[in-house]
Amino acid sequence: MRKFSVILLFFSIPLVAFSLRPLSSNPCHSKPNPKTLRSDQLTVLINGYSESRFHLLRSIAAKYSSCPFVAAVFILWGNPTTPTETLTQLNINITGSYYVGAPISILRQSSDSLNSRFLPRPSLITTRAVAICDDDIEIDTKSVEFAFKIWSSHQDNLIGFFARSHDFDLSRWTWMYTVHPDKYSIVLTKFMILKTDYLYRYSCESEMDEMRNEVDRMRNCEDILMNFVVADRTNSGPILIGAEKVRDWGDARNEERESSEKEEEKLVREVGLSSRRGDHRKRRGGCIREFHKIWGRMPLRYSSGKVVNSVGEQALCEKGGKLVFCDEQVMV
Repeated sequence: MRKFSVILLFFSIPLVAFSLRPLSSNPCHSKPNPKTLRSDQLTVLINGYSESRFHLLRSIAAKYSSCPFVAAVFILWGNPTTPTETLTQLNINITGSYYVGAPISILRQSSDSLNSRFLPRPSLITTRAVAICDDDIEIDTKSVEFAFKIWSSHQDNLIGFFARSHDFDLSRWTWMYTVHPDKYSIVLTKFMILKTDYLYRYSCESEMDEMRNEVDRMRNCEDILMNFVVADRTNSGPILIGAEKVRDWGDARNEERESSEKEEEKLVREVGLSSRRGDHRKRRGGCIREFHKIWGRMPLRYSSGKVVNSVGEQALCEKGGKLVFCDEQVMV
């Protein structure tokens, strides 16, 4: 059970921390005993970069903080150009929200490297599981809790709501990044749950250095590399979860065709990495090829199907002129 001071409990205000510098110069210096980590809760790590998403970030952080299965929420701010005053105001806005929940902390990253999403942070993370998520993804808390329960029974696997796949292009004799209708081998950091131990494998082992450098060079693909790490350990694919309500604010395809586009929503989408659709898939295919080359083999494994909380979610609905599962529909 979380312990709050009398003042915090009386006023129902969450504990919020604000750090302008990394809390540890070497996050790999110590690795906690897994037996000391909580298994009944998880830690949420939200990646933040664009000031245009502040309104979403506040809402999403508050939603996760209100979940009883969440021990703490950390907003990992990766934009080094954001003025201190701006982040201070964000901190004030969050602390101005009156609700009971897990503590929320804003941590300014030492660089804009995507690898920072997977830093272990031994002094902060006290749970056996972490949820890695983006600041433009809204998933209903019931589905997140269900995903955490599935992870509890499959703690070695990656658990996620958004799936992609690797494949081999025989015409060009090369690896590629794609989507298959009936199988997948990658879950995205839009929202994934994994055990804390994998953060150390990704960030602290020297044989990962060259691949982490590739992530920095491409400014992409940290999620693909984590899938490599986990598949190599488990020799199995990830587990896909069907959400009841999900909204990807960074994906224009989730808009209803008849709706008028709001300027604020347009700004939220345009800052997303995947909004550069022209070469996004090619770049990620290049990452798979480089990781495979460095790794010396292909560890990714396919999974099929998805775990759902209710078979009713499998009804078909129309979206974009195509029939898709209703749980892929836009839920506002």
